[in-house]
Amino acid sequence: MSRPARRESGQAAPLYITAVAGLLFLALVFFAFGEADVRRNGAQSAADASALAAAQESRDQFEIDLRAHILDRAYLTAVFNAPFAGTFNGCAQAARFAAENDASRTDCRMLFDGRWGFQVGVRSNKGMSTNLVPGTKGRRAEASSVALVEPRCRFVPNPDTTGVSPGTLFCDTRVWVIDPKDLAVLPDMDVLFSVRLAED
Repeated sequence: MSRPARRESGQAAPLYITAVAGLLFLALVFFAFGEADVRRNGAQSAADASALAAAQESRDQFEIDLRAHILDRAYLTAVFNAPFAGTFNGCAQAARFAAENDASRTDCRMLFDGRWGFQVGVRSNKGMSTNLVPGTKGRRAEASSVALVEPRCRFVPNPDTTGVSPGTLFCDTRVWVIDPKDLAVLPDMDVLFSVRLAED
């Protein structure tokens, strides 16, 4: 090899090394952003599952109160025909579902804005593995979610105030005339109330 050719080869080596190092750094940056996105998505999924679990637990436990007041017209009107805040706290279920989704519950509270629901905050158990941006290694993703319980039925009081039945529940999938002699056929709670995610 001629001397000029060797000189050109020697000059290209630092450029090649710099280019490879730059590509490796870009790959690490993309990996870091990808990992952060996975952590955020995982935390949001955990928050959604936890909020839904809290709302479902509150709805299911409410059956005790509902059965106790199933012949009370005023009570049924308040539950099905007006904003109702719920009576049972389902936050214990939120903590369990957060743990099942590799996260920890940081906050859970019932809503006090006229809606029956819960706001739940979680933090992922696993932190970032890289520290390309100073201070990010070990940082854990956080997310929050709101779930609501809403009636699927409308209560229509019996116009005959002396009648044995307080009235009728008109639901999405069925109509139930409340019969004091056959209260065992009270529809399931998921027929009476839906649970859904909502905006914070």
